[in-house]
Amino acid sequence: MIKILLAEDSKFLRLATERALARAGYEVCSAADGEEALRMARAKLPDLILLDMLLPKMSGPDVLAALQKDDLTNAIPVVVITGMSQKNAERLRKEGAAGFLEKSTLELDKGSAKLLTAVREILQQVSSERGNTTTA
Repeated sequence: MIKILLAEDSKFLRLATERALARAGYEVCSAADGEEALRMARAKLPDLILLDMLLPKMSGPDVLAALQKDDLTNAIPVVVITGMSQKNAERLRKEGAAGFLEKSTLELDKGSAKLLTAVREILQQVSSERGNTTTA
């Protein structure tokens, strides 16, 4: 089963996203702040991290940088989920993000279909880049 770590400080978005991912067959763990996300990434070694940029205690960009510097976590693909504009996507990719999802385009208030499609596509992309054929 594919393990996903979700780092999101909004309780509503975190619970809704957790539920949607679990129903789609993923094993999900979540963190409400950046420090917790970093600890969980090291402890759980998920297959994918969905990382909000605006987190308490440690910001998303700081979490991303710490993940990239750590030999234990630097191979884990990190997908940024943010309300910030798309213009940040290229900078975040250069800093190590495997993908960028803008919250407004996911339309999470209308259901989870777009999120699940985006996660599947990212997992397929990461899998093919690694030469792996196993995806969800």
